[in-house]
Amino acid sequence: MHAARSKSTLVATAVLAGLAVLILVAALALPPLVYGDDGPSSVTGKDKLVIGVRDDLPGLSLRAKDGSLKGFDVDVATYVAGRLGVASDDLTFQALAPNERESALSQGKVDMVVAAYTITHERKEQVTFAGPYYVAHQDILVRQGEKSVRNVQDLRGKRLCQVAGSDSWRHVAEERRVAASLVPARSYGECLKALAGGRVDAVSTDDLVLAGLAAAAGSRTTMVNAPFSDERYGIGLRKGDVEGCHAANRILAGMYQNGAAETLLDQWFTTPGFEAASTVPRFEGCA
Repeated sequence: MHAARSKSTLVATAVLAGLAVLILVAALALPPLVYGDDGPSSVTGKDKLVIGVRDDLPGLSLRAKDGSLKGFDVDVATYVAGRLGVASDDLTFQALAPNERESALSQGKVDMVVAAYTITHERKEQVTFAGPYYVAHQDILVRQGEKSVRNVQDLRGKRLCQVAGSDSWRHVAEERRVAASLVPARSYGECLKALAGGRVDAVSTDDLVLAGLAAAAGSRTTMVNAPFSDERYGIGLRKGDVEGCHAANRILAGMYQNGAAETLLDQWFTTPGFEAASTVPRFEGCA
């Protein structure tokens, strides 16, 4: 009898052990919880949002005298957040330099980035992008009266402003192999001052950025209007926030279809000779 009970005990123990293994395997197969110490990981589940923007780009996002940030990017971010259910009073805008955007997202310092943030294959390895919410085209800014620069090839031998963290200079020097002399700068605002002061000959980046710079009071600059690339502005989300990406894409499509995008573009970009596109951009896939 004792031997029989021992045998039964061994069988029961084996069955329980097997069940424990199955439960563990099932638990490991489940997707991780989306809630951490700071709440849901997707922007769709947040009551408040911290949004990374620039603070030095006229027309896109510039710090006003009262300390607030104003521009097309700020308005797009506010529009998207509102449709996600987050009121403007629950938004915090945080200024980011171009080389801080990926780390700010991955470290959870911001929930999204709306900062003239061009979608590239390299960045998509670290960031999930919604959009694009606008397709800009790289162009060139020169001093008023400058006649020697009519297209990107004319930048050969010219002093070209190179902003840290921006890829725009690569489209000139590396992709098109135009041997410009690169002059480092911390921001496009600094580039504008260098251009006006004669320390550089040209600034080349997205046309929305240049249009904003050219419209700044006292800039004494003009756009060449010789676009040579497509720059897809995306909303940067933490890597893996596919739910947030799909939600943002639906909101952006509606923003163009109901005319809100065109209204904002007309409000912020009034540079003579420049006309912003107002058609719905072709969205990237969410990944």
